[in-house]
Amino acid sequence: MEFRRLGQTGLKVSRLCLGMMTYGDPKWRPWVLPAGAARPFVIRALELGINFFDTADMYSLGASEQVTGQLLRELARRDEVVIATKVFNPMGPGPNERGLSRAHILNSIDASLKRLGLDYVDLYQIHRYDPDTPIEETLQTLHEVVQAGKARYIGASSMYAWQFARMLHVSQAHGWARFVSMQNHYNLVYREEEREMLPLCHAEGVGIIPWSPLARGFLAGNRTRTEDTATMRAQTDDFAQSMYYRENDFAVVDQLKLVAAARGATPAQVALAWVLAQPGVTAPIIGTSRIEQLNELGTALSIKLSEDECRTLQAVYQPHPVLGHS
Repeated sequence: MEFRRLGQTGLKVSRLCLGMMTYGDPKWRPWVLPAGAARPFVIRALELGINFFDTADMYSLGASEQVTGQLLRELARRDEVVIATKVFNPMGPGPNERGLSRAHILNSIDASLKRLGLDYVDLYQIHRYDPDTPIEETLQTLHEVVQAGKARYIGASSMYAWQFARMLHVSQAHGWARFVSMQNHYNLVYREEEREMLPLCHAEGVGIIPWSPLARGFLAGNRTRTEDTATMRAQTDDFAQSMYYRENDFAVVDQLKLVAAARGATPAQVALAWVLAQPGVTAPIIGTSRIEQLNELGTALSIKLSEDECRTLQAVYQPHPVLGHS
């Protein structure tokens, strides 16, 4: 396993991050695995050298945090692992049980730590941008969370680059804790982040930890234009259906299959290798529901794509509308 600094911090994270959304409560999504079934995945991830684990309060409405905390407390020393969680999405029916207000952030960090069974998280991320809360309120509260020792660092997730730039500027102006990472939507069939967000992160020294580097399984190459989708998640994932599955997306997959076949690799391995090769990318977040998938993706680090291969993979891409900010 390779390790990199997270942004400009001294914190070292593995070049792959295990996304824990797949583990929690099957009542939330039919493809989610409960704690007992999740255990082998965390064991294998640790064996592969992965030290970076990402969850969120809204995954399985808290059950993912419970599973994440339980398994990592059992299987690893606290200082061996980097644990990230998020705040923003609704955790109840009330108007103050969501968003990035001072009230919700302070309630949420305590609730997340209780579910995780931890004194602190390494990375506390805002899951989305909140237009209903002044950014000064959000940023000052996140600073206080760091000052209180409940989070070592703070990060952000999908938003427009101008929004992120404003937040970075305000935190700098006030001397508050600064975002060290951006968890954004980025893969071979969604490259709109290359226009503004990625250059901004490069310029500001912000680590990039893309979500959905395989386009929620679309880049595994097992979807077809005419047949039913191949997995339970694909069949029940309306979110993925709304973001991918355009004719041009399938054209990208056709190119991906050509490169993978020439290398004797799988499309998923090559798609992940492409993300890993992009400037500034620290650790793509991978989610797996089968051990063989985790083993397969774990070898992507050894695939070093040539410039010609990258040109082939990128050649047929066409612009998309902005996806994943809500």
